[in-house]
Amino acid sequence: MTAPRPLRALRAEWTKLRTLPSTGWLMLLAIAGTVGLGFAITGSLEYAHCESPCAVDLTKLSLAGVRLGQVGIVVLAVLAVTAEYSTRTIQPTLVAVPRRFPVVLGKLGVLAVLGVATGVLAVAGSLTAGRTMLPGNGFTAAHGFPALSLADDLTRRAAIGTILYTGLVTLLGAGLGLLLRDTAGALTAALALLYGSPVVAMFVSDPRWQHRIHRFSPMDAGLTIQSTRNLAAEHIGPWAGLGVLSLYAVAAVIAGLIVFQLRDAR
Repeated sequence: MTAPRPLRALRAEWTKLRTLPSTGWLMLLAIAGTVGLGFAITGSLEYAHCESPCAVDLTKLSLAGVRLGQVGIVVLAVLAVTAEYSTRTIQPTLVAVPRRFPVVLGKLGVLAVLGVATGVLAVAGSLTAGRTMLPGNGFTAAHGFPALSLADDLTRRAAIGTILYTGLVTLLGAGLGLLLRDTAGALTAALALLYGSPVVAMFVSDPRWQHRIHRFSPMDAGLTIQSTRNLAAEHIGPWAGLGVLSLYAVAAVIAGLIVFQLRDAR
C-alpha cells in the first residue's frame, strides 16, 4: 500500500537531513553553545557577592545560553531550505512531489522536530549544569534557593517555554529561507531579527521606546518565558512574549509558502 503523499514528503525530507553531516554538527553546536554558556554563567555566580536581598533568577541564568546556542539551529533551518536552491536539487524534489504544499509541510515538520529535540537536550543539559554548580557557590535552600527542579512550576514553565522557543526560531529560519532562497540573505535576516532589536534598544534613550522595542523583539519577547522572578519588571508576560515570537515565525512561514507556491523553482 502506497503511503500518503504528505507522509512520503516527510520521509524524504527526513532522509535528506539525517544523511547530511552538517545536521548533527549544527545540532551539537546549538546544544553545546547553550549548555556551555549556561555552565559558564552559573559557575561564575557567588552568593557571597549577591546584594541583599539576593533576588537573582537562577533558572533564567541557567537557560541564558540559548541566546548563543540558537545560532546553530537557525543555520540548520536556513541551510535545509536554501541549500536545495544552490545545488539545484529542488528541481528533482518537485518532480518527485509536484504539489508544493506537501514539500513545505515535510520540511517544516522535520525541522520543527529537530528544533524541539535540540531544545530538549539543551535545556536538560543547562538545568543539570545549574543544579550541579549553584549549590557549591552558596545558592542553597538555606539561603532561599532550592535546587533547580522541574517539580517547581515556574522552572517547568521556563524549561518547556525554552524548548518551544527553539522550535519557533527553527521555523522562523526555515520560513525566511523559503522566502529569500539565498543562504546569506536568509541568515542575515534571521540573525538581524533576533539580535538587532536588543542592539538598537541600547542606543535608544527614551525609556518608552526601549520598552516597546524589547516588548516586540522576537528574541527578547520570546525569552521572557524563562523568567521566574520579578515578573512585573519584564516588558511583556511570559506566554504573551512567546506569542510574539510565534507571530514572527508564522508570518515568515506563510510568506515563504506563498512565494514558494507562486514562483518557479530555479
